[in-house]
Amino acid sequence: MIHQYKLNGFNIVLDVYSGSVHVVDEVAYDMIAMFEDHAPEEIVSAMLEKYGDREDVTEADLRECLSDIRALKDAGKLFSRDEYAGLAFDFKRRSNEVKALCLHVAHTCNLNCSYCFASQGKYHGERALMSFEVGRRALDFLVESSGSRTNLEVDFFGGEPLMNWQVVKDLVAYARSIEGERHKKFRFTLTTNGVLVDDEVIDFANREMNNVVMSIDGRPEVHDRFRVDYAGRGSYEKIVPKFLDFAKKRGDRSYYVRGTYTHFNTDFTNDIFHLADLGFTELSMEPVVCAPDDPCALTEEDLPVLFEQYEILAKEMLKREKEGRPFTFYHYMIDLTHGPCIYKRISGCGSGTEYMAVTPWGDLYPCHQFVGDEKYLMGNIWDGVTNTALRDEFKLCNAYARPECDGCWARLYCSGGCAANAYHATGSIRGVYKYGCELFKKRMECAIMMKAARAEEAGEVQ
Repeated sequence: MIHQYKLNGFNIVLDVYSGSVHVVDEVAYDMIAMFEDHAPEEIVSAMLEKYGDREDVTEADLRECLSDIRALKDAGKLFSRDEYAGLAFDFKRRSNEVKALCLHVAHTCNLNCSYCFASQGKYHGERALMSFEVGRRALDFLVESSGSRTNLEVDFFGGEPLMNWQVVKDLVAYARSIEGERHKKFRFTLTTNGVLVDDEVIDFANREMNNVVMSIDGRPEVHDRFRVDYAGRGSYEKIVPKFLDFAKKRGDRSYYVRGTYTHFNTDFTNDIFHLADLGFTELSMEPVVCAPDDPCALTEEDLPVLFEQYEILAKEMLKREKEGRPFTFYHYMIDLTHGPCIYKRISGCGSGTEYMAVTPWGDLYPCHQFVGDEKYLMGNIWDGVTNTALRDEFKLCNAYARPECDGCWARLYCSGGCAANAYHATGSIRGVYKYGCELFKKRMECAIMMKAARAEEAGEVQ
C-alpha cells in the first residue's frame, strides 16, 4: 500500500508497510500512481501525452523511471506487502505485565473549566484525595505486576495533583526507597494547572520528575475563556510567570506545555505561536474531548479550517528553525528511521493491559478517560485485575481490530487510535472516532513533509 500527497511544494510517496518515504518530481509521482494498475506502455504513453512538451521528459527518461520504480518495489520500498496482519490477533496471549500507572492523587481541582472531560476533576463522582496508604499499595501493585520489566512509569494526575502535594512527595520517596531491592527504576510525570506551583514544587519536580506537563491554552483571552477559578476569574496571569520559571529551571529535562483547542479557537496556531513567543519550546495542543452537543465541540465545518492550521503550523516551524528559534510540537514528533517497534505500531498505548489508571480509593480503570464508568472497572490494587474479560478485550484493541481501519494508510502510525475516543464516539472501544482520524492523518502528513523539508535542506534529497 502507498499513500501519495502534495504539501508545501513536495510530492510525497509513503510506502505504508516498509515505512519508506520518497520525495519525487511530478512525473515520477504520476507514474507511481499508475504503476500497479497499468502496463508499462500505457504509463509511458500517458506521461508523454501529459508532459511531452517538456524537453526534460523523453521516452528514454520515462522508461528509466519505470525501471527505478520497479527496483524500489523489488527492494521492498514501494508497494510492499502487509507482513503484520497475522501478528495482530495473537495479542490475546500476550503478557499481562503492567509497566505504567496513572495515579489520580486528587479528584478535585482549584479551577472550574467547563470543558473538562473529568467534570472539573471529580470524574462525575465525589471529590477525593488519595491517601499515602492507597498510593503506596498502588506502587506495590505496579512492582508486583511488572514481571521482568525494570523501567516503570507513574503519572501524578488529577484533578489537580498539587492539591495533594505532600502525598505526591511521600510516594516518590517510597518508590525511590524500594528501587534497589526490587530491581526497578521509576520514571515520574506531573501534570499541573500551575495555580499552586511555587519554588518548592519546581525544585522537587526538577529533581524527581522525568517529565512535567503544564496546562495553558494559549493567548490570554483563549485561556481565560474556560480555565477559570470558582469565582469565574481567569488563571492566565497567575500561572504563566510560574510556568516560564518552571520551564527555564528544568534545563534539559523534559516538559510540555499542553493546551486544548475548541470550536472557539480553531485558529489554534496563534495560541501555539503565542506560547512559543513567550519562550516555551516544548508544545502540545489537543482537540477538545466533549459531547457533540457541547458548544465547545468541533464541527464538520471546522475540519478544513483545522487542516489548514496544521499546515500553517508545519510551515512556520520550518521557518523558525531556519531563523534559529525552533520549537517542538508533540504531534509532529516522528522517527522515520527507527520509530516504534512493530509491537507498538499494532498495539498502541497499552491502555487496559500495560497501562491503567488508579482512583483515590484504589480502583483500576483502563485509562484516565474511563474513570467513573463502572462498565470499565477492571479491579483494584489489592486484588489486581479481576475483570479479565475486559482486559482481554483491550488486548485485542489494535490497528487490525477495526474493520473501518482496513486499507487506511495511517493505521501503523496511530495503532488503531485511542480506545477512549472510539468508545465515547461510537459506544465501542473497537469503534472509530472518524473526526479524530482525519486530524491524525493530517498531522502525520505534515510531520512527514517536515522531515522531507529538513532532508532537502541538509542535501539528503536527490
